[in-house]
Amino acid sequence: MKVLLAGASGTLGLPLTRGLIAHGHQVIGLTRGRAGADRIAALGATPVVADALDRDSLLDAVASLSADAVIHELTALRKPPLRHSGMALTDLLRSKGTANLLAAAGALGAKRFLTQSIIFGYGYYDHGDRVLTEQSPFGDPAGNASDPHIAAMRSAEDQAFTAPEGIALRYGLLYGGDATQMRTLLAKRGVPVATGGLLGWIHHNDAVAATVTALERGQAGQAYNIVDDQPASWREVFTAMAAAFGTQAPRRLPGWLLRLTAPYVASFVTGTSMRVSNAKAKTELGWHPQFPTYHEGIEAMARSASAAPAR
Repeated sequence: MKVLLAGASGTLGLPLTRGLIAHGHQVIGLTRGRAGADRIAALGATPVVADALDRDSLLDAVASLSADAVIHELTALRKPPLRHSGMALTDLLRSKGTANLLAAAGALGAKRFLTQSIIFGYGYYDHGDRVLTEQSPFGDPAGNASDPHIAAMRSAEDQAFTAPEGIALRYGLLYGGDATQMRTLLAKRGVPVATGGLLGWIHHNDAVAATVTALERGQAGQAYNIVDDQPASWREVFTAMAAAFGTQAPRRLPGWLLRLTAPYVASFVTGTSMRVSNAKAKTELGWHPQFPTYHEGIEAMARSASAAPAR
């Protein structure tokens, strides 16, 4: 297929570009700047420079192009947001950005439309022992500071399903593809941990594989949870990561202090617990994570970073 990948120069976009090309797809990589375009071109994709939030600019940029599918991987999360206000641009990319990309899909002649979503759409709270499937309530407001993010996730999915072949991918927390950067951050003790509940995780490589598979085999109008087989807490994952890299254990903060200094991070690190099922993705897509748990994923991270000098 010929695919317009929005966010092709991002943390997931670059490995996804490689994965799509490896599977024989042609990639048109949408990015906002020249530096991103150069990275995309170096991978063998065709770069297109435009702002997805500027509808006219975006439509002008794709006016002479055609594609079979559009994949929406746009976020503004290069730097993890500490406060809820730091999610505002990502929320806008999920609402207005999705609308503009759907317009671009129409101009391109693309019927297939995949959007990134996230498991937090099930709600930033403790779900107890209940296992969350794609049939569980998604996008319901809770009357708190997370409501704008929940609304944006639901907007992205609802809009995607208006496409002839719309699909939503509800990723878990991404890790693994940023091994050298994470090793440096952990060495500086820049990732604090606190006591909290279980979360769904997914290695970047597994997220790429699931996305390529959903492009090729996903059923129109369906959402898929893209998580590994073992929920784990924030503290468990990053403590294990520090041990694998040979750095000091992360600083432990009491929950009240994390809520005071980083309320958005605390909303899922300490305030959320969820057990998310990946059974539907396994059954319908035939996808299985290469790294079934964070243990295997972190081992792979440590191996990939071992040749790079610490900074």
